[in-house]
Amino acid sequence: MNFIEDLKWRGALNQVTDEAGLIEAMASGEIGAYVGTDPTADSLHLGHLIPFMVLKRFQNAGGKAVIIIGGATGAIGDPRPTTERQLLSPEQLRQNEKGITEQVTKLFGDEKTAIVNNNDWLGKLTLTDFLRDYGKLFSINVMLKKDVVASRLETGISFTEFTYQILQGIDYHELWRRHNVQLQIGGSDQWGNITSGIDLIHSIEGNNATAFGLTIPLMTDSSGKKFGKSEGNAIWLNPERTSPYTFYQFWYNQSDEDVVKYLKYFTFLGVDEINNLEQEAKNNPGGRIAQKRLAQEVTKFVHGEQAVADAEKLSAALFSGDVANLSAADIADAFGGVPSFDITSEKKNVVDFLVDGEVEKSKRQAREDVTNGAITISGEKVTDVNFEIDPTKHYDGEFVLVRRGKKKYFLGKVK
Repeated sequence: MNFIEDLKWRGALNQVTDEAGLIEAMASGEIGAYVGTDPTADSLHLGHLIPFMVLKRFQNAGGKAVIIIGGATGAIGDPRPTTERQLLSPEQLRQNEKGITEQVTKLFGDEKTAIVNNNDWLGKLTLTDFLRDYGKLFSINVMLKKDVVASRLETGISFTEFTYQILQGIDYHELWRRHNVQLQIGGSDQWGNITSGIDLIHSIEGNNATAFGLTIPLMTDSSGKKFGKSEGNAIWLNPERTSPYTFYQFWYNQSDEDVVKYLKYFTFLGVDEINNLEQEAKNNPGGRIAQKRLAQEVTKFVHGEQAVADAEKLSAALFSGDVANLSAADIADAFGGVPSFDITSEKKNVVDFLVDGEVEKSKRQAREDVTNGAITISGEKVTDVNFEIDPTKHYDGEFVLVRRGKKKYFLGKVK
């Protein structure tokens, strides 16, 4: 399969301006494609990974991957469907640019890759040059019809955000000129901005200039929810914001209804292997063989093979209940979301400890659960109501992990 056929099979193609022309251009020699991202945070999240997967496939098909870090456009803000974006300070933008550049470099490597900042050309553009060289080439009538602008006409849109599509068009032309970029890749909401860039290239370079646009479908799960969040929280690519274990678990916990779609989109596995995994999922529903492979592949791509090994080691320890020898970092990672309570480093009777931490509602219930073997403290089952808990014994003296029954966890945090 060629690049476009592969995208269609993977469900990763929404629109393309000239399919035959793009395939011909790719066959004639190395051309570039680009994805742009504004540094609105110091890390990319799963939403950014969606267009980057298509760009990586383009690179694997022999093309050059170009990534714009929007140092200039990030200072302005891409129009949202509802409200104006909060402007960031220059210091915050620079910090965000640094973090995103490091992540993109890790994803794409150095070969056949260029990472650029649009502040290099937009930052040098005077107002007079902007109006004379570019403003004359854009029709207000056409700009008003673009989806993202039209959706804001009732609530209002600033001139600053209104001009964003012109700046994005300038980006495309500059990359066309500097890096032989002939394809812009974006989400389905970017179609208007992408075609504006193509029109600008044709206006400046002539109608024979080759320039294409490609958009990706909106990614949703089987329930129709927008993909990329876990219980309302963004899944970040920065391991300090979302740990590799949490990242791995996000993919491992995908439903049987969604896993094949995500294997196609977020991995580089071939047709036969994905079809085999699909058949295994049908033959053994609930076996999570496909989910495990999905988690392995995406975690390896984003965080590396060691992160996969570490995540699976932690997962195995949690599944078996063998948590006594985990590190404090592992405990904070795996149990950061369970009910927690503050404790001191002093020893305390287990019954008092459970009641004070609101693990148990009464001393009577606490004694009963301890006697029945329902209480595990930092991986060790406790059946003696006179047992004293020593918070310094495990996890560098930072935590006491309590399990009540088979699955209910609580975390005591030493203050």
